[in-house]
Amino acid sequence: MCVRIPAGSRCNTMHDALSLKDRLDQILEVEYTFRSTATPVAAIGELPLAERRYAIDWVERVASTNIELGYQYACRVSEALAGMDQHQVEAWALHAMDTYDREGLRPALEVIRRLDRFARERHERASGCVLEEKRGILHGFLQGLSGRRLKLEESDQIYTDTETLYLPPVLARLPDENDNFILYKVMMVTLWAQIRYGTFRCPLTEILAKQPDPERFLHLFQALEALRLEALIERELPGLHREMERIRGLPGEAEPAGEWHALRRRLARPGTRVTEAVRLAEEQQQRLEPGQPPPWQGVLQPELVEACMAARLEREKAKFRVTLKLLEDEHEPGRPPGEREKAGGSRFSKRELPAPELPEGMRTEILLDGKPMPLPEEVKGLISSIIVDLGEIPDAYLEPAGPGAYDPALFQDEVTDPDDVWSGVYHEEGAHLYREWDYRRQHYRKNWCAVREKSVTPVYDGFVEETLERYVGLVKHLRRIFEAMRDENRLLKRQNHGDNVDLDALVEALADARDGREMSERLFTRMHRTERNIAVIFMVDMSGSTKGWINDAERESLVLLCESLETLGDRYAIYGFSSITRKRCELYHIKHFDEPYAAEVKARISGIRPHDYTRMGFAIRHLTRVLSEVDARTRVLITLSDGKPDDYDSYRGDYGIEDTRRALIEARREGVHPYCITIDEQARDYLPRLYGPAAYTVIDDVRILPLKVSDIYRRLTT
Repeated sequence: MCVRIPAGSRCNTMHDALSLKDRLDQILEVEYTFRSTATPVAAIGELPLAERRYAIDWVERVASTNIELGYQYACRVSEALAGMDQHQVEAWALHAMDTYDREGLRPALEVIRRLDRFARERHERASGCVLEEKRGILHGFLQGLSGRRLKLEESDQIYTDTETLYLPPVLARLPDENDNFILYKVMMVTLWAQIRYGTFRCPLTEILAKQPDPERFLHLFQALEALRLEALIERELPGLHREMERIRGLPGEAEPAGEWHALRRRLARPGTRVTEAVRLAEEQQQRLEPGQPPPWQGVLQPELVEACMAARLEREKAKFRVTLKLLEDEHEPGRPPGEREKAGGSRFSKRELPAPELPEGMRTEILLDGKPMPLPEEVKGLISSIIVDLGEIPDAYLEPAGPGAYDPALFQDEVTDPDDVWSGVYHEEGAHLYREWDYRRQHYRKNWCAVREKSVTPVYDGFVEETLERYVGLVKHLRRIFEAMRDENRLLKRQNHGDNVDLDALVEALADARDGREMSERLFTRMHRTERNIAVIFMVDMSGSTKGWINDAERESLVLLCESLETLGDRYAIYGFSSITRKRCELYHIKHFDEPYAAEVKARISGIRPHDYTRMGFAIRHLTRVLSEVDARTRVLITLSDGKPDDYDSYRGDYGIEDTRRALIEARREGVHPYCITIDEQARDYLPRLYGPAAYTVIDDVRILPLKVSDIYRRLTT
């Protein structure tokens, strides 16, 4: 039997195929890449019309990140749509683009090629818990525990090197997401307990070398040590221990065998140390099976731990002895050199405090000549770290460093100079990482902008004094205006007591009484002085385009504002911003909220100079975070700029405008009110989209900028 296809249908099919090919050729730039789109055209062409349009839209988004990535996505998107819903396919594309942003093209192509693995992991993520999403909560809980400050990182295995806790990126072992989150917390606390309660105070590598079957011994030791630590967690964190017991009782999780109950009672006795777990493991290794470990148990990495501890112990011993030397010199600066050596022995000693409320092992007090020493917080942290590793402060540590024995600078925390970012290999140390909105992919680029805070170099050239002299009349005028704002009174109506009768309230009360209802007592008015609870940040454009008279006008505006705001008493801060690519986004501290308007701040205002480009999104996001940490009823972010968003790495046009707009939306969601003052003559073309019709001002004459800025501030905050 032969089925005849109408000529019109064949024509439409051919037209659709040609149209699809032309569209993909354009998106994937085959004119320059010489790629053949025959494979993706054939695959996407088989999809229904709605899915075809959907696929093409996402091919275009992925190709906006990288053409080769877009091509490989186009070749596999029909397969992805056959096996996953659209939400999962979007997540696959976004994961590939995020991987490209973070690691480059090759790892991103692996995400595209390994579609089956992504689908499996996506299923786990749908039913499980993702570490990245819960990192903030878990890290906050971790920092509340006693001992050394620890970090959290992702790894396929659960373990610690005593400075970092490694947890799996996704947990889907339990059917409920909340239970998986609790399991994350239990895993984290178990690793913390290994560090805090001395699991690594015994020389594990030496002990293992003496065993006939080291691997079996290690598994048995870990199982026994887990019982000891669980008893300690039960005493210190009873609520979390109840969750451990609940998880252990869930389907699929085995209870310990009967013979383990007696061992648990022995190891749960107060004061039991890790040496008891080692002794039991040596006694029982020929007859006792470790059994199925609980779901929170990881692995032990003895070699990794001992290498990390050895380096830290050497560093902390030197740092502690140098600290004692500095404390000794500070308390007796006139003591002649060598006098301590003649006296013999160390002047420092230690004693245990009878303070059961303090964490176990953290009750050590340092004495100088038998008297307690007031120690800075960083020294207390150093003592805690040493005790966590060794269980005590050894006597050898109490000998201060001798003359020239150690250089204190070698043991201070390294501070990375922001200006070193271009020297040698690029680094992100000391930077805040912020996302950035990519309107082409309709999604954020994660951790995209490396933002560093710097300080404007003060310039003592008399600029502030000259400005005040030039605008002496205006300064007096502004001060009078701002003083009136400070003393502004507001009429409060319907008060229980006051100076005058509230006629509206009285009429309503008489009407209520006539109708038989109870008459209100709120019948008065009184004047109330308005309490200003405002925090404002001025965000000053320091891009290269402000060079010359624009820069002078910005600095003069800030001088007049500061003089006026000092009269008013509002809290305010000033930051400049500039950038050159996403890797060098810089905020220049001019005045913090808690800094007085004194000589150094004035010199920083004088030192404001043009730098590079005008990437705005990162500055808005960072200063929104600064404002959100201030306890104020009203938070305002005022931008002084001379042009639209622009940077060297294609952050211009629609891309820059859309990212800035998204950052402003985020600011409003945080309760921050943004406002822009600009002298860009073309600003009316884009500012309404960025700020809205009532949240910006365009100034045609830069000479009136100082007056306008003060006037706008008054209107915004009253």
